[in-house]
Amino acid sequence: MDDLYRDEILEHYRNPHNFGTLDEPTLVKEGSNPLCGDRITLMLEINDDGTVKDVAFTGRGCAISQASASMLTDEIKGKSLTEIATTGRQDVLDNLGIEISPARMKCAMLSLETLKSAVSDRVAWQGKTDEE
Repeated sequence: MDDLYRDEILEHYRNPHNFGTLDEPTLVKEGSNPLCGDRITLMLEINDDGTVKDVAFTGRGCAISQASASMLTDEIKGKSLTEIATTGRQDVLDNLGIEISPARMKCAMLSLETLKSAVSDRVAWQGKTDEE
């Protein structure tokens, strides 16, 4: 069974879904893993109702970090920011479908951490008044 998941990870790494840029993103967030040099820039286009209309990412890194980003971007399309806020570590691990060593966990979680930071920034921005 692990071979099936490994094949899927390699497919997402070689042909990542949603890889590229958006013309007019609502949110842009960069994330990196200083331990290994993996980097990601995540772009989201948010509808007026708070759902993800489109998503894209660019970056470089190992197969785990890039596949994780590809899978996560597939998963969040059409979801609300509230739903995204409940996405967690186990969701990413379930997507990957293989056991991730402690040394590779930061790679696997880079896209999720970047997404959570972007959503947090958006929620904080929405909470400000015009006078602030």
